[in-house]
Amino acid sequence: MGIASMRPQLSEGDIERLMTGETSEERAGIAHRLCRRIATDPLTDSERTHAEEIIKILAEDAADLVRRTLSVALRNSPRLPRDVALKLAQDIEAVALPVLEFSPSFTDEDLIELVLAATASKQAAIAARETVNAQLCEVISEHGASDAITVLARNKGASWTNAAYEHSLERFSDDDDIKDAIIRREQIPVHIAEKLVSLVSGQAFDLLVNKHELPAQVAIDLAAGARERATIDLVEQADRSHDMQHFVHQLDLNGRLTYSLIMRALCVGHMTFVEHAMAELSGLTHKRAWLMIHDAGPRGLAAIFDSAGLPRKLLPAFKAGVNVFHETELDGGPNDKARFRSRMIERVLTQFQAIPKDDLDYLLEKLDQYSEYAEAEATEQTDNVRHMRA
Repeated sequence: MGIASMRPQLSEGDIERLMTGETSEERAGIAHRLCRRIATDPLTDSERTHAEEIIKILAEDAADLVRRTLSVALRNSPRLPRDVALKLAQDIEAVALPVLEFSPSFTDEDLIELVLAATASKQAAIAARETVNAQLCEVISEHGASDAITVLARNKGASWTNAAYEHSLERFSDDDDIKDAIIRREQIPVHIAEKLVSLVSGQAFDLLVNKHELPAQVAIDLAAGARERATIDLVEQADRSHDMQHFVHQLDLNGRLTYSLIMRALCVGHMTFVEHAMAELSGLTHKRAWLMIHDAGPRGLAAIFDSAGLPRKLLPAFKAGVNVFHETELDGGPNDKARFRSRMIERVLTQFQAIPKDDLDYLLEKLDQYSEYAEAEATEQTDNVRHMRA
């Protein structure tokens, strides 16, 4: 239904009241009806021109309520002309925020200029947009207020760059909200994680070392107690490493590549770490170590076990762990890695009883942890289904 067909439903008196109505509520009500039709109805070129004229009239209305009605009604619509969107963006916050956060009418250059001239609340609205490209992300990090950067860090659609992280931490190294939001991002650069180690404490520190990859030497130092309160788990850090060979080599140089660490990693299913660890200790390539562990039968496994210098008494447990790994599969569901590791630990504990006490305590603790992860995920999925059916 086009603009022309609005006329039977909007009398000449309605059009008159739109521009000269005695109350803002009256004009806002008519504006809402018009904007909804403009946003959704198919329009001819002439109808589009007519619609834009009406939109410009509404944008000039003296009443904040009318201008806000326009902003809210057309915040997602590409039919909001760019010049009107820019005008609304310069308006009071109640009018500007909806278009700043949602409108597709702005260009990337518009958004950058708006960030540089906007209030903190307007910057935060821009930072909350569904997607924030790398250039805009850097501009907000370098010039935005702290609230805007916190919003940006929480925005999964924001393309953070190294420069954006560095600007944010240089400017707001004492802002706990910003640091916490950065730590909670799905992934952060290793050198940024390293920088955050010295900037956070308490729960934020624990979350950092348990969620993100740290440089190998930093992880080793923390695990060795170089920092008070550090309870970092090298097995978990190994699983996060993007350069496993380097991580394992650093562990070996620091005397941390122990048989206990390798067995713990095997029992929770960190097989890539186990392969690189055995290659490091035996002087073999990773490819050769993989073949001896997985594809050369019991003799190959025993040979690399001996070559790596591990105690023979642990070979049965090592064999059991490798067999369980081959028999256990990821199920493909949410949080399947936690369920996989729970099954790995349960089966290893069942098949091999002579595990050293410290390693047994470690595995039991991990079993509880992974079981909680899996149970929490299952509960969340059930709640989501119930919510969808409600």
